[in-house]
Amino acid sequence: MDNYYENGELEGVNIQYEEMEVDFLLEAIYRLSGFDFRQYNKSSISRRIHNRMKINGISTITGLLEKVIHEEGYLDQLLNDFSINVTEMFRNPSFFKAFREEVVPILREYPEIRVWHAGCATGEEVYSMAILLEEEGLKDKAVIYATDMNEQVLEKASKGIFPIQKMQAYTKNYMLAGGSKAFSEYYKADYQHAYFHPSLLENIIFAQHNLVTDQSFNEFHVIICRNVLIYFNSELQEQVQELFYQSLSPAGVLGLGDKETLKFSRVMENYQELVGSERIYQRFK
Repeated sequence: MDNYYENGELEGVNIQYEEMEVDFLLEAIYRLSGFDFRQYNKSSISRRIHNRMKINGISTITGLLEKVIHEEGYLDQLLNDFSINVTEMFRNPSFFKAFREEVVPILREYPEIRVWHAGCATGEEVYSMAILLEEEGLKDKAVIYATDMNEQVLEKASKGIFPIQKMQAYTKNYMLAGGSKAFSEYYKADYQHAYFHPSLLENIIFAQHNLVTDQSFNEFHVIICRNVLIYFNSELQEQVQELFYQSLSPAGVLGLGDKETLKFSRVMENYQELVGSERIYQRFK
């Protein structure tokens, strides 16, 4: 029994030490780069840290910290690890179908449309929105601002080139989302890649923006930020939700991910559920 207690106590001490190491690492990253991960979900950040340690054969987080401080280029590598790049075209097709049916009629009334895709990663959902707006006859009066903290993924997104082996799944998503054409009309392909038509890029502006540290840069009719907030702690989620609220025009629409909600947020009193099942909300005050 005594050994069990001692082992349990030792395990608790080790966990406490590791939490301290993570805090030191995130503080160093903030001071060196300006990127603030201190309010990210700790379990998510820890997984990324341990994955990098495994890849490089580093036994302690302190050892990782030393490389961040002293090894040129290593900080950029770790920042790329921390970036959230999980996405696909017409991800969760029911969301895009609901957007067509419930949000597009609202947008038709506007003389111009500004859409912000926050945390756009490699851009698959941005191109999805461009296709949807084109099919609904709204492309010419719309501008899509696609932002992410990671410059590398933004550069990739701006090229509109995606692996050809993903097109079958993306085609299925497109059809389930209410697509009205053959999906292959939107790209040319070789044996490795699909190259989406440059016309889709005409109304897209890619720019670096950090949801944690940067402020609003425009007033938007639509803000899409799907499955990004789940990586933030509750305090940071509230901060970002306040940013979105301040960035939306009156009657503007906010689209979140299927694992996210406004229900427990302080800003919920300023919204109504437009399509609750798809986490689509409309600002009313």
